[in-house]
Order: sequence, then C-alpha cells, then structure tokens
Amino acid sequence: MKVSKLRLICYRNYQELNLSLSDNINIFLGMNAQGKTNIIEAVYYAAIGGSYRTNSDSDLIMWNQDGGSIAIDFQRLGVDNKLDFVFKKGHRRQILYNGHSIKGKELIGNINMVLFSPEDLFLIKGAPAQRRQFLDAEISQASPSYYVELMKYNKILQQRNSLLKKIKEHKASFDMLSVWDPQLANSGAKIVVKRMEAVKKLNMLANLMQRRISGNKENLSLSYQIKGLEGDNQLNKMEKLANFLEMWYNKTLTQKAEEDMWRGSTSVGPQRDDIAVQVNGIDLRAFGSQGQQRTGVLALKLSELEFIRSETGEYPILLLDDVMSELDGDRRSKLLEFIRRENIQTLITATDKAYFPNMSLGKYYHVSAGVVTEG
Repeated sequence: MKVSKLRLICYRNYQELNLSLSDNINIFLGMNAQGKTNIIEAVYYAAIGGSYRTNSDSDLIMWNQDGGSIAIDFQRLGVDNKLDFVFKKGHRRQILYNGHSIKGKELIGNINMVLFSPEDLFLIKGAPAQRRQFLDAEISQASPSYYVELMKYNKILQQRNSLLKKIKEHKASFDMLSVWDPQLANSGAKIVVKRMEAVKKLNMLANLMQRRISGNKENLSLSYQIKGLEGDNQLNKMEKLANFLEMWYNKTLTQKAEEDMWRGSTSVGPQRDDIAVQVNGIDLRAFGSQGQQRTGVLALKLSELEFIRSETGEYPILLLDDVMSELDGDRRSKLLEFIRRENIQTLITATDKAYFPNMSLGKYYHVSAGVVTEG
C-alpha cells in the first residue's frame, strides 16, 4: 500500500497543495499550528471517510471558502487507484473512486492505514471505548464486511435503546422488544466472534513486539472480555461460539429488559466489552508503570501493522502525528528501525529534526502557514 500523490484545495489552511510522497518515510517539520497535522488528517480521511479531529466535514473547508477537496493517488497490491472527496458547505460530500461515485460504506478497505497520535498513549489506561474503537478500526480495514455488520448492529442498538425509552414513558409495550432482541443477539454474536479471532492473533503479534522493544524482558498478553462473561476461559475453546453467544444474548437481553428500560440503554453486547492487557501477568492498566504502558501502546500499534498485512497481503500506511516528542530516545529508535526495515510508507509530523537520528529516512518537508517545501 503506497500513496504517491496528495492534492488539497481549500482544505483547512491549504489554498492549494500538490504533494508527491516518498515510498518510504516522509517527515513534515514545522512549528505548531502550521498545517502538518492537516496533511496526516487528509490521508486518514481518505482511508476512513472521516476525520479524527472533527465530526463535521464543514470544518475541513478553508474558513473563507464555500468548498474544498481531497484527491489522493495510491497503489494497492500493485494497482493504481484514485480517490476524490469534494466538500461544499450545506451539501453532502461527494466521493469518487477512480472517477465513479461511491457511498461512504464502500470506502473502507480501499486505503489501509494505522494512525498513532498522542491520544493513543491513553489506549491502555483509558476507557474501554478507546480499546473497542482501536479493535473495530483494525478489523474493519482488513474485513469491510465486518464494518458493514458493525454499522448494522449499531443501527439495531439505537432502535432498541429508543424503544426502551418509549417503554419507560408508557408509549410502547415490552412485547415490542421481541422484534429487536433476536436481531441484536445475532449481529452481536457475529461481531464478538470476529473480535475474539482478531484479539487471538493480536495477542501473538503484540507479545512479539513487546519482547523486541523491552529487550526480551516483558511478555504482553491480550484477552477479550465479554461483559457478563468475564473470566470464562471456556469461551476461547468453544467450537460453536457464535451459536452459544446468540443464545446467551437472547436470554440475557430478556432477563435485563426491565433494568435496561430504567437505564434507557442496553446493558449487554459488543458495545460493553473490553480488552484486558497484561505484562508479565500483571494488569497493565492498573499496575503498569508509565514506561510499560507506553511500550505496550507502541507494541499494539506495531502489531496493528502486522495484523493488517497478514489479512490484506501488504503493510498499511503508517501515520505518526506528533508522537516523537512523547516517546523516549530508545522507543523512537526502535520504531524508526522497524519502519525502515519493513519498508513501510510512513508520514511523520514533528517540531524538531533532532528527534531523528542521522540515517537515511526518505524525504523531509518544511511546513509553514500552509506552505510545504521539500528539503
């Protein structure tokens, strides 16, 4: 997976940008608020169909303009492709794939990428939602059908939660839950099985990365925790896990219906699950040092690269947004060594060239007030 060209018109603080990227490492240097992250964001948007900084596409348009665009040329499995995104205030965006209009749900999986930003340093010690989001984004890129199922589940979940509130207000009957519960149980079981398969693979990859970064001193382990079935070790051994989970969800949803009504939300399902992370058998979130947690996050991000490669046949693009200042010299060196050795196309933003050792890393760019110059 390689991006060859990026073109931005009236995007954030870029009036017009035409950028040719190196197949290897691309480093964007400059002071804060000059537009470095806007470049990372544009590539992320092309892959995911949304920004990690805002929920509104109108925020992407240059402040004094009515519209803007992103155009990206990329190569996937040796085949050249192009994606265009056209934004206009007051209108829905337009997405073109090789000149043909597509829907947002058709976008996932065309460009694969892994983003590592300072917020990801809270991946281990943060809320379960962050770990679920990490896992869902990873699986969705490798398996677009999973993304479709996830969107289906979330839609059913919204319908059930809305119904629960109506029941509480005496505007609907409990019997109506029988319409949504079987659908929710079936879809939820499919999602959890896929997540558990991914965590099993990630567990092996992340431990390998942890051992490399820590000099073989630490073993990292991951396990998927189903809300209401935590600690049930038999789950990983069950041959018909999907059938078991579907039956269990149906039963539990019925049992907790009244409780859910008073809460106004559904208390079991993939939206309540978590990933447990341990180092040498110790809960990394509760008892790990800051250094161990950061090593664990780095190991997770590197394992994400390997996971997507194993599922798709090639490494995704790596986006490193201002994380060099958050990592110590040893972790920075190990990260850069891995990227260079595996020939992963990477876009890095940083404020200081001193973060990078004297080695050939690809292209350097200087960014100032929306102007990018190479060299």
